[in-house]
Amino acid sequence: MEGTVKWFNRRKGYGFILGENGQEYFVHFTALGKGTFIRENDKVSFEPAETERGKQAQQVVLLQKGSEIASGNAEEDESEEEYQSEEETEDEESEDEEENDDDSDDEDEEEDEE
Repeated sequence: MEGTVKWFNRRKGYGFILGENGQEYFVHFTALGKGTFIRENDKVSFEPAETERGKQAQQVVLLQKGSEIASGNAEEDESEEEYQSEEETEDEESEDEEENDDDSDDEDEEEDEE
């Protein structure tokens, strides 16, 4: 089935997809392929499933970015890799901040020893 991402919160790891049948489907980040991130208005395909907690989208595949749909054509300047790896970059920045925190702790210890 195909649908449109109604909303997706990357930090919480879930959101909802509006299916072509008009039904809403819960989507969890584990239903996305590795390295795939979805945003509001993205066009996706998925396998609908009825679970004990309600309708869910499984095996979600990004078909077209919402920004491409809004502009009426593909934006050639923005690569698919950039779109999908945005969160990986955020993770790397967090790791860098942690390393910097570790370095400042070392400097504090050296000052205490003097």
